[in-house]
Amino acid sequence: MSSAASGLAEDLEAAVQNQTDPETVRAGAPAYMLLLDSFIESDPDDAELLSAAANLYAAYGTLFADDPARAARLTERAREYAARAVCLRFPAGCDWPGMPFEAFVATLPRLRPTHGGVAWSYAAASLASIRAHADDWNALAELPHMEALLERYLELDGSDGHAQVHTWLGILATLRPPALGGDPERGRAHFERAIELSGGRDLAAKVEYARGYARLLYDRELHDRLLREVLEADPVVPGLTLTNVLAQREAEALLASADDYF
Repeated sequence: MSSAASGLAEDLEAAVQNQTDPETVRAGAPAYMLLLDSFIESDPDDAELLSAAANLYAAYGTLFADDPARAARLTERAREYAARAVCLRFPAGCDWPGMPFEAFVATLPRLRPTHGGVAWSYAAASLASIRAHADDWNALAELPHMEALLERYLELDGSDGHAQVHTWLGILATLRPPALGGDPERGRAHFERAIELSGGRDLAAKVEYARGYARLLYDRELHDRLLREVLEADPVVPGLTLTNVLAQREAEALLASADDYF
């Protein structure tokens, strides 16, 4: 049952990522989330299953939950599942939720490549939850924790990590002012690395580059170039199709508001 459920969870995640119609995912994903809940009820110690459920809840809560209270609930469940997966695979991380920054960072050198999956799920779920609680200073205080975890994740991955990790690091570097740890140029480097790693096929990286860096520095030329490239691209890329389609919608909206912004 455990391996079959984990395999189904991976297949569901792939099906969602390769969907060209976001409204189909919006309507259908909750049924799959409940299905994963039922599998976890039957096998609560399956770290792969917990991570897969965390990934789906985090993605749905971020991309499709229009009501802030609902987004908060869904991403909190994502984080709960991810925390349980970490605790099963990496006992030093059992106390990560709420851990002071110095203590949190002290656990990171003990992470090994075999912990990469649960570490990524925890970071993604936590960032989704933080975004859903953007008005809560206690939540925002965890941003440095997630930045440190993602940096460690890159060290564990011999291929220099996934483009999505660099995109998140770019977002984190441009989200805060320099006085609070922000670094626009470091953010630019991460966005460009994300684009390089994906061969330009991860359109979300370009949208976040335009929103996080080009708008921050009032670089209209870079902003419009990136967004036009997004709109001209073919969004159908295995593993990226859904986020690419949504990125094109975001690009349209950002371009439409550019005259008012700049």
